[in-house]
Amino acid sequence: MSKIYYKSKEEVELIRESSLLVSKTLAEVAKVIGPGVTTKQLNDLAETFIRDNGAIPAFLNYNGFPYSLCISPNEQVVHGFPGDYVIQEGDLISVDCGVIKNKFFGDSAYTFSIGEIDAERKKLIDVTQECLKLAIDKAVVGSRIGDVGYAVQAYAEANGFGVVRELVGHGVGVKLHEKPEVPNYGRKGSGIKLEEGMVIAIEPMINAGTAGVKFWSDGWTVTSKDNKPSAHFEHTVAVKRGNADVLSTFSFIEEVLKEKR
Repeated sequence: MSKIYYKSKEEVELIRESSLLVSKTLAEVAKVIGPGVTTKQLNDLAETFIRDNGAIPAFLNYNGFPYSLCISPNEQVVHGFPGDYVIQEGDLISVDCGVIKNKFFGDSAYTFSIGEIDAERKKLIDVTQECLKLAIDKAVVGSRIGDVGYAVQAYAEANGFGVVRELVGHGVGVKLHEKPEVPNYGRKGSGIKLEEGMVIAIEPMINAGTAGVKFWSDGWTVTSKDNKPSAHFEHTVAVKRGNADVLSTFSFIEEVLKEKR
């Protein structure tokens, strides 16, 4: 079993640089995402932007994944292939992005609401974002991994939603996926202790219906078992004393979306 790789302050800053580029890439996606746009167009735009900024798309060719973004509409939970799908009014579109810059990874995801969405989808988006905030609040020295997972699970299930078990968050650093695993469920006070120098990706994947998922034959795409919509938000976070240090941000995306309204 591989060990946890603790980062120095300098390494945390390099991961921050990569994570902020991910955040800016997602903001570029935000500028063009909307009805009539294909998911492949978003992928190509993101790849160009990442390379223009001196970085490498982290997902491209990762274990054979053939694209630079994971784009997962509606009932797709994660790892969807960009392609000919034409985005429509009322869709939820999860966009997950990673980059490598100066040998360090950044990773973040955002679920976009396209135009007017129904009440169930609006609640799902709001609850999933709140799950992420609650989990980040627990990503501090002295907490345990179970505290992070419990924060997500308790809030999502209290709102009647399903918490995906088969996919988890993870450490981030010189690899895209490092130890420790960061589940979105758990018991308070259980699991490894969080310590300064850990950098983790916290990524609630919440289904509007059942927690169960289906894995597609393409080896990547995951959908909700009951085909109800799913939402996914992710930040790269450095564990600190007192308050977690969130290395990625949604502020660039939110500025763009505000201007588009």
